[in-house]
Amino acid sequence: MHNKVPTDENLMIRGCYMPSMCSICKCKVESSFHIFFECSFAIKTWSWLASCLNVVLQFNSIEDIWNLCDANWSPQCKVTIIAAIIYLINTVWFVRNQARFQNNLIPWNSAIALIIANTSLTGNHTGKSSSNSVRDFSFLKCFKINIHRPKATVLKEICWQPPLLNWFKCNIDGASNGNPGLASCGGIFRSYSADFVLGFAEPLGVTTSYYAELCGAMRAIEIASQNHWHNIWIETDSALVVSAFQKPQNPVPWPIRNRWKNTLHMAKSMNFIITHIFREGNQVADLLANHGLTLDSIFYWHLPPLFIMELV
Repeated sequence: MHNKVPTDENLMIRGCYMPSMCSICKCKVESSFHIFFECSFAIKTWSWLASCLNVVLQFNSIEDIWNLCDANWSPQCKVTIIAAIIYLINTVWFVRNQARFQNNLIPWNSAIALIIANTSLTGNHTGKSSSNSVRDFSFLKCFKINIHRPKATVLKEICWQPPLLNWFKCNIDGASNGNPGLASCGGIFRSYSADFVLGFAEPLGVTTSYYAELCGAMRAIEIASQNHWHNIWIETDSALVVSAFQKPQNPVPWPIRNRWKNTLHMAKSMNFIITHIFREGNQVADLLANHGLTLDSIFYWHLPPLFIMELV
């Protein structure tokens, strides 16, 4: 790439006066561009690579060869293309030296086999992955390379589901600027028709995220009890909160243990369930909880505030 290969042209530039002839085609003066791109052997070799890539090659300079990697190839294919280019150039130079110094003209098929063998070693050992396209498959098979399939992407559908008839559903969340840090909780009650019923946000002072999540759940149950809503479904993105209700014998932070016991007693008098939802399905409650960080005391909404309107 830096034009330092000792072709006849470069040797003459360095002061070596000699007659010059390409040792492979024996037709023209040997220059770097001729030996690698204009010689009949090189042209035939590049044409073979072009057929593997299913493209038409036209080089005006040595730097143009790297344009082959610019197409939308998979990472494994890009590594393979770079390797094929490097081994092709190396093989052409090897064939030239064998012809000049050993009087041994290596057959074109043998040179191609050498390029394939070396490129295959690189393509099979790279950690890069391929795509599922037929183009990638065809190209890699030209070099006997195993396709490194991309890691499977697991897709999860996250949908907020409304409660059953005569039920209320409350999504709750906690927010904290640290752990511990300034914390708050918030929640939104919706009916079986997904209508907004009530929203709340409550600042909690300096505490942990888990504490804030528990306070959000307890506040939701207290609100439901005060309004005589006997069918209540709480949904949270905290698996720890769900576990706390499923295993009430497990300890909770001591400052809220009495309130926690009272809340469990209220829940027993209701048709009560609590479930987990991923964060993406709990965004409204998250906004309300974060808004609680800006408040001085608990705040209730009977109509959805503007900052959650779009997500509601």
